[in-house]
Amino acid sequence: HQGCSELSFNGILFPSVALCYIGQAAYLRKFPDNVANTFYRSIPAPMFWPTFIVAILAAIIASQAMLSGAFAILSKALSLGCMPRVRVIHTSHKYEGQVYIPEVNFLMGLASIVVTVAFRTTTSIGHAYGICVVTTFAITTHLMTVVMLLIWKKHVIFIMLFYVVFGSIELIYLSSILSKFIEGGYLPICFALVVMSLMAAWHYVQVKRYWYELDHIVPTSEMTMLLEKNEVRRIPGVGLLYTELVQGIPPVFPRLIQKIPSVHSIFMFMSIKHLPISRVVPTERFIFRQVGPREHRMFRCVARYGYSDTLEEPKEFAAFLVDRLKMFIQEESAFALAQDEEESGGAAGEVSDALARPRRSTVHSEEAVQGQARVSSHSASGRMSFHTNQAVEEEKQLIDREVERGMVYLMGEANVTAEAKSSILKKVVVNHVYTFLRKNLTEGHKVLAIPKDQLLKVGITYEI
Repeated sequence: HQGCSELSFNGILFPSVALCYIGQAAYLRKFPDNVANTFYRSIPAPMFWPTFIVAILAAIIASQAMLSGAFAILSKALSLGCMPRVRVIHTSHKYEGQVYIPEVNFLMGLASIVVTVAFRTTTSIGHAYGICVVTTFAITTHLMTVVMLLIWKKHVIFIMLFYVVFGSIELIYLSSILSKFIEGGYLPICFALVVMSLMAAWHYVQVKRYWYELDHIVPTSEMTMLLEKNEVRRIPGVGLLYTELVQGIPPVFPRLIQKIPSVHSIFMFMSIKHLPISRVVPTERFIFRQVGPREHRMFRCVARYGYSDTLEEPKEFAAFLVDRLKMFIQEESAFALAQDEEESGGAAGEVSDALARPRRSTVHSEEAVQGQARVSSHSASGRMSFHTNQAVEEEKQLIDREVERGMVYLMGEANVTAEAKSSILKKVVVNHVYTFLRKNLTEGHKVLAIPKDQLLKVGITYEI
């Protein structure tokens, strides 16, 4: 809570830090030669070990704060498509930003060991940490100025006053700490440049790849023509083709038809989307849509998850998916039946009105004709409802039979390459940097909890 944070900062943190620095300054006035290790030398002998233990605990807390910040920042980078997909574990159902990323935790632990072994002294590590902290201050001030200008829409004079005051102070700190650049301060700058370059390369290629897929979406009419060819046969089972597109047919589908001229009896284009809410109600998890004619039994499904939701186990996911699919078929049939009844009711009313127009003034004949029209309309509606329910039950039984025959998960393995006329820089970024990240840092079937024995990857090449 903001009030608790302000109270703890003003009542505990700030006085403690101020007294610590004032005490060290007083100690240095008396013993100016002990500047190399002022903190521990200024501690009275009886209080050394208790202070040492508290300092270790404070260092642990500070490292945990750095880890939490790194997890939160990388989680946002993942949502913006700036990082390869990794497993993100949300540790809180209330706060979206409280996350844990196992791969990042391992890499940061490994980096800490490497830095400690390479630098060996706390002086060099302190130089690196100092540049990192002061640079973060400067970046925060610049971004805060942008927020005040574009989001909060504060007065220009107030924004300039804020920027000049805080920017000048941080510029003094930054210029002084940069003198230690070659003594270890280069580490965070180089590390940030490498990570930022990798993020920029990944985001650039991912955007190009997405637009390529949008430009090469297969129309439903073309898909229908592919399926109606004699050489394409329907095989038993259920097929799930994972795609990031929520509309249109991905270009990997015709590639699949060309290489393997067969499609499962029940086929779905599956998309997994994560929403910025804690949980999605299980009954609202899946959104279905019919793709092409109904007799093709092809559907589009979007599975929605909140940041606190976890992907179900494969068997549980398949059972829930099939159950919701059957419910969708039933609801779709009921909706179509209601539309047909409305249209047929309107047509019957028009016919009865036409027949009821008296060429002769015979009210008895008019009532008979209208009653006959209503009876025929209701009887036709009853027959239609009976046949529709029977067809729905047969379709449900067909789905159950195909599920028992097996479910296959298909994933498009897109190999992205730069066009021959591209520049050297673009070829390096696309053909080498992006390919290395894709092959070594992303495993989609693990993130999506897809069983390996039911996974089929379809290779396709995109030239961007």
